[in-house]
Amino acid sequence: MNVNVASPAIVQTDKAVPFETERVGRHLGAEIHGLDLKQGLNQATYENLLAALTEHKIIVLRDQHINTKQHVEISRMFGELEVHPFRPQGEFPEILVLDNHKDNPVLSTDVWHSDTTFRIKPTKYTILRNQILPKLGGDTLWCDMEQVYQSLSAPFRAFIDPLKVWHDFKNFRVLFKKTPEDQERLRKMEELYPNPLHPLVRTHPISGRRCVYVNPQFTLRIDGLNEDESDAVLKVLYEPVHTPEYQFRLRWTEGTLIMWDNMSTQHYAANDYYPDRRRMERTAVCGDIPV
Repeated sequence: MNVNVASPAIVQTDKAVPFETERVGRHLGAEIHGLDLKQGLNQATYENLLAALTEHKIIVLRDQHINTKQHVEISRMFGELEVHPFRPQGEFPEILVLDNHKDNPVLSTDVWHSDTTFRIKPTKYTILRNQILPKLGGDTLWCDMEQVYQSLSAPFRAFIDPLKVWHDFKNFRVLFKKTPEDQERLRKMEELYPNPLHPLVRTHPISGRRCVYVNPQFTLRIDGLNEDESDAVLKVLYEPVHTPEYQFRLRWTEGTLIMWDNMSTQHYAANDYYPDRRRMERTAVCGDIPV
């Protein structure tokens, strides 16, 4: 799994693997050239893609005109796939459809977050491809949470390193009405997805690098601190995601597929394209218990 990433220029991967990796962001983000996903992935290609994904955190593949079945098959190379608990599923339960327009506004994707940290084992990798693009807008942004961690002072890092944080599916609670039937459904979901306690600072299972692992969409509070203390610390940790130097911004084009490391990044889908339509299909790879 050797990928030379010492230079931001295009770098050749292993000679047996027919693609090149071009770094397109200072801290995160790379484009993959010379790979046609319609041909599927062999083991060597998968291993090199995983190496690039681990190093760059986001990899972009342009002009990939695959169908939903191929999307699922490629995603399975990276591990077991999730079925999203709060979205209706179609023919392929592993696919989450994000279809937004003036009559169907987004549900909290325009908030900085890491996917499904309300799970005991949150999403490891997310794989997203576009189907319908708006004429303007609809970019996706990511923030490198390793850089956020490194930006903090040494005394503050020492303070937060041992802390743990409670998470909840709080944004999806709006899907449940006050009817007895919906409240019973909500109680069942709470039983299936009890509030997990995750480390505030997570260590990446492959790279070993550390990152801040809280997000305003799913984080409730810091364990052991009172409400004012928790709110104050979380405010400090939420602010750096707005720093452009830590971000990568993607302008979608027809046939774009993107994979990202959900363990060390947060993302935000710009909600600036109404009344146009933006339709995406997403798969998510099951993760491990954060440490």
